Amino acid sequence: MTVGKILVSLRRYRGRGKMKDKNRYGQYFTHRIIAEFMAGMITHDTSAKVLEPSCGKGVFLEALAGKGYTDVDAYEIDKSLGAPAGGIRYESFVSSPMDKYDVVIGNPPYIRWKNLEDELKSELEHSPLWQRYFNSLCDYMFIFILKSIEQLTDGGELIFICSDYWINTTHSATLRDYMAVHGYFSDIYHFREAPLFDGVNASLMIFRYVKSAVQPATIRLYDYNDDKRFPDPARLAGKECFTMTEIPQFKAGARWLLAGSETQELLKSFEISCVKHGGGTLFGGTELHRIGEYCDIGNGMVSGLDKAFNLGSLPALNEAENESTLKVLKAKDLRPYVHGPESRYFFINSRVTEDEFERSYPNVCRHLAPYRQALAKRYDYGKDIPYWEFVFPRNYKLFARDEKRIFVPCKERISNKQHFRFTLADKDYMPLQDVTGILKKNDCRESIEYLTAYLNNHRVFEWLKYNGITKGYIVEFSEAPIASIPYRPIRWDNISEQAIHDKITENVRRYVATKDMQYINDINDNFNTLFS
Repeated sequence: MTVGKILVSLRRYRGRGKMKDKNRYGQYFTHRIIAEFMAGMITHDTSAKVLEPSCGKGVFLEALAGKGYTDVDAYEIDKSLGAPAGGIRYESFVSSPMDKYDVVIGNPPYIRWKNLEDELKSELEHSPLWQRYFNSLCDYMFIFILKSIEQLTDGGELIFICSDYWINTTHSATLRDYMAVHGYFSDIYHFREAPLFDGVNASLMIFRYVKSAVQPATIRLYDYNDDKRFPDPARLAGKECFTMTEIPQFKAGARWLLAGSETQELLKSFEISCVKHGGGTLFGGTELHRIGEYCDIGNGMVSGLDKAFNLGSLPALNEAENESTLKVLKAKDLRPYVHGPESRYFFINSRVTEDEFERSYPNVCRHLAPYRQALAKRYDYGKDIPYWEFVFPRNYKLFARDEKRIFVPCKERISNKQHFRFTLADKDYMPLQDVTGILKKNDCRESIEYLTAYLNNHRVFEWLKYNGITKGYIVEFSEAPIASIPYRPIRWDNISEQAIHDKITENVRRYVATKDMQYINDINDNFNTLFS
């Protein structure tokens, strides 16, 4: 098949508006600049037989034609895009014939199973490949990747643009193992948060995969370094917007990390140090000590309208009002180990009538008056919440415990820093919804100061950077990701380790009191000794 007739019709409808139901088939249309860049990654000459399995509006077909490729097949399930005369096959790629190709290129659809159209679910349920490798926890994109590889000739290349989430999720393990067995990655371009698609906020990658029994030892990883800007065509073409490193080739049954050998060795060493007795080795199904076994973790309380409950410099308060004031820390107040000034928030943890509220809390009542309309519009979780109460005082019982705690922002951007902000706070500080709190379990022997230092250690930073719940440069700190952090407990029968624990504890206290960085250096030295 040739692309000539396709291009004539493509030019007629280029510039049409966006589809109203663009997500029905997981459609996010590729920019011409990106399609041309990807077509330039092809190493086969122009006599190659090429497949585009989800061609959308045909931008890859135009890019291929511009490079001189003429033997091109294309599929598109959405007939509403308009069929170019004699060109694209408007049918599902999933059920298409298993013809062989030298090159497969494109932008596969991304749809979670629960969002699939019924006819697509039915098709997958009758697909031998889907039934063999996947299940209802998998993404529609997976079948496009795997079937494309099945249809490659030996030495054929697959070039796709997609989200990077599947690199390390549990439900994509069968796909990763299949790819590791049947070929190798030669190049990965990691764009993270760059806006390659209109209206899409995702961490994106372009990869070139080769079907082959022989595999090189490394992958060329290109990290995009033009921040959150759409790529400049000249810099993209010359690869000037990337920093290139070589990373170990992905293996079946192993974790896939977009990290160099040195970082992978650091992470491996870190996890081995956290292995439970008799737990094995890193890639052999290890059982690790985790922070969640030693700490109680909870997300902060939700007021529904912080500016209303923040009493700021409200002057006189009566006794009842003072007793109903919390010392609150928000994400902006947190630093590694220490925090900035707190805020005063009004909070009552018992139900009172409106008359009782106005009588007992007159100053707060006047303070809230300008916000009453906004407070009435808060999302109240299906409950009838009076305007003077927090809408969701979640984990209040946890944070009311009479002990020190650790706070961390619920989300942290790490594009311009190499640390997180695990903050040590006294017992009377409370977190709001943009902060997650961590308290020791009763049977945890390590001090809260030691735990604070541990979480601020660079090993934890690197582990979360590659193994945490991330989106681009944003790392999430809700209960589950914090609980999953590997933990290296002190061996209390070892006198040397006891001494290290006590030194770290004391140095944290001294740093909090003085802000002298020498204590941080001593803390890091002690952890280096512990992990050596």
